[in-house]
Amino acid sequence: MSFTLCSSELTYPCVEGLGNAKANPAASKSFIRTGGYIKKHHVQASYPDARKVVISSHLVPGHLEGSFMGKKRQEEPRKKLEFVRTLLIDNYDSYTYNIYQELSVINGMPPIVVQNDEWTWKEICHLLYEEGAFDNIVISPGPGSPTCPEDIGVCLQLLQECWDIPILGVCLGHQALGYAHGAQIIHASEPIHGRLSEIEHNGCKLFANIPSGRNSGFKVVRYHSLVVDPKSLPKELVPIAWTSSDDTLSFLETQKFDGIPDNYESEIQQENFDSILAQFKNGSCWSSNGTKSRKVVMGIRHATWPHYGVQVPHASRLFGAVSTGGQPAKRADIQFYGEAFSSKQLMQDADERNLSFLNMVNFLPPSMGAKFLKLKWRKFDHLASEVGGAKTIFSELFGKKKAENTFWLDSSSTEKGRARFSFMGGKGGSLWKQLTFRLSEESDVASKFGGHLLIEDAKGSTNKTFLEEGFLDYLNKELLSLSHEETDYEGLPFDFYGGFIGYLGYNLKVECGAACNSHKSTTPDACFFFADNLVVIDHHSDDVYILSLHEGNTTKTPWLDDTEQKLVNLKASVTRKLDEQSLQAVASSLRKEGFHPEKSRKEYVKDVEKCLKYIKDGESYELCLTTQIRKSIGKVDPLRLYLHLREKNPAPYAAWLNFSKQNLSICSSSPERFLRLDRNGILEAKPIKGTIARGATLEEDEQLKLQLQYSEKDQAENLMIVDLLRNDLGRVCEPGTVHVPHLMEVESYATVHTMVSTIRGQKQSNVSAVDCVKAAFPGGSMTGAPKLRSMELLDSIESCSRGIYSGSIGFFSYNQTFDLNIVIRTVVIHGNEASIGAGGAIVALSDPEQEYEEMILKTRAPANAVMEFQ
Repeated sequence: MSFTLCSSELTYPCVEGLGNAKANPAASKSFIRTGGYIKKHHVQASYPDARKVVISSHLVPGHLEGSFMGKKRQEEPRKKLEFVRTLLIDNYDSYTYNIYQELSVINGMPPIVVQNDEWTWKEICHLLYEEGAFDNIVISPGPGSPTCPEDIGVCLQLLQECWDIPILGVCLGHQALGYAHGAQIIHASEPIHGRLSEIEHNGCKLFANIPSGRNSGFKVVRYHSLVVDPKSLPKELVPIAWTSSDDTLSFLETQKFDGIPDNYESEIQQENFDSILAQFKNGSCWSSNGTKSRKVVMGIRHATWPHYGVQVPHASRLFGAVSTGGQPAKRADIQFYGEAFSSKQLMQDADERNLSFLNMVNFLPPSMGAKFLKLKWRKFDHLASEVGGAKTIFSELFGKKKAENTFWLDSSSTEKGRARFSFMGGKGGSLWKQLTFRLSEESDVASKFGGHLLIEDAKGSTNKTFLEEGFLDYLNKELLSLSHEETDYEGLPFDFYGGFIGYLGYNLKVECGAACNSHKSTTPDACFFFADNLVVIDHHSDDVYILSLHEGNTTKTPWLDDTEQKLVNLKASVTRKLDEQSLQAVASSLRKEGFHPEKSRKEYVKDVEKCLKYIKDGESYELCLTTQIRKSIGKVDPLRLYLHLREKNPAPYAAWLNFSKQNLSICSSSPERFLRLDRNGILEAKPIKGTIARGATLEEDEQLKLQLQYSEKDQAENLMIVDLLRNDLGRVCEPGTVHVPHLMEVESYATVHTMVSTIRGQKQSNVSAVDCVKAAFPGGSMTGAPKLRSMELLDSIESCSRGIYSGSIGFFSYNQTFDLNIVIRTVVIHGNEASIGAGGAIVALSDPEQEYEEMILKTRAPANAVMEFQ
């Protein structure tokens, strides 16, 4: 049996005693869920047939007598449920929506997700015991410790008092089960995050059909710095699973086992379990604080209550604990207290609450304020190489006057199918405008993410407004106001036909769930053009396309006519002239002053040590620590610098942006995609975690590549971010569709080898493009996991704003597609200063000195380009 991330392919056993017999086989009438987010009093539940049922009522918590709990449950006969309604308590973790996806498939309907401080104890009891709203509860992983009330919220009280409600605690929830009954929570002898171990278990029904022991093929990914001390377990709690040895395994080692041994029996011999318990009682085989011994408790259960805890979130089959074995409900079977809701009522409810972004963009008539856009385009077969390629096309069409107010999403590295299209353009037609957004100072406004938006239109007029709900909310409304006809872009092989193109700065994290920003960016927090004219190059076929957007129908195409003529007249000699100028610049580069780091080597190493302390204490699994290097550059031609950078360090998600009025140019050679949404509704993320330098010889290069591929530390880094991205996509994707087609593949670039994974899922139909970005921004490869707590910790360690670095550059097309990179390997030129950000993921296996060297390695290509050019 090989380890798999696509756990929806597994089977889930029925576990007796874990279904709530009292509860109605229908979703709670008290909530609505939309796009992966919960609002109290409203729940929208989605079913496998993708149809929606919406129900709502006001929560009026009732007075509960202690003797009431469980009485009716005991009196009523157990019955088989058509589907299972789970309350999933989120401890602010970046794994919760992986559990959400699993439960949605297993249960036949999605669980209701609430954070651990969102509902009061009385509200939850009212729903469980008076409304009969849920069949069981799952408590998610999370940062911190169950001994800290802020970390665990209402979960301890649930575990102590809901003795008749089936509960499964995962990681932090597992530790909470132990702590709730008097067990001690201690530091593990070694923090284990994103690493695999073999597991033994006692054969209880929670583990039905799951093998046990060494070489059994059953391995799990562990995420914990803290453990339940087995010596402190009370008689009410029974250990049911433990590690089979001290050893952890690299991911590649798990591929050795292809199947479950034929001689495996689901129930181990009782005498073997009795022997384990005997060793447990005398403390001879269990891990304890400060001692590296043979076993760590990985699962416990209550002796009489239907409460279970597992330390390992990747043991996906364990979620059979919340399955009753029923079939998904059919539409006709669902009744909500005698109320039947029409599709018209659904639309009205969604419109009133503004919670669901319905896919109506193509149907909004002009009378409702929508802009009706028409696209005209032309194609030139095999033209790109005939006129000198992308560099020549951009320089000749848009490179005049220092390429002011221009953009170029530049697939300068297209080998192995990494990227295919380049999009370029400048200040264009009547629809062109520039958006410049800056978050407010805290003293300016009570809203934590309000800010000032400056809009400049095609005629040069400007308008300044304050956005109380932030930039992403504004961008979402702008996109939803654009209507079009799909026939306009039939035949085009790419997904950007015009729309917003620019960047989202890292500080926009406050619009995506982060508590605050500790440092203010000197650059705008977001800058975008609305591009109505653009040139597209297909690097696979060598074709060139020119596109022009207009509001309403028109027969005039002046920009298309003019651009076509320029393309026809282009000569390859332009390329030679640019090359000569670049070479002249390189010749005088050696006398220039170098970059100055924000942190010295000693300071950066100290910061890494702070991260390791947080990880040891269970505050984070992985912290992506960063810093900046800066250099005064005086007067420089930013476009020529970018052309030099793309030559020295070509990358699939490279980019050039120039915002002349902000005196801002961005020269990016990013190898990493953050997130893409294509016209078929497929979301894709491609996080990078794990980087090593290229070798000087072919033999050394291959050795370094293999070193990266087999590094347990780098595999752990990558796997944890894959889990984080699965969680983020799980918020907005259809249940059961999030998968990992490519895991930990090594890609090679001009200066480094990197480890890359690919995560995909099918977007929910009622979720907008911007919703998808809000669910996942900033990219997890730049934050660590759990994301929210990690960003908070990083803000306290880092001494300046990341600004544009760690954000995203890309496009939002008017038809609700988008493609965004991660801003790394990037030179930001603002005023007379060039800055480069770099860093790395700190995990329990990190060595502080090596982390500093990796950070320096990542600055090398962009810094050398600046030094050589100036």
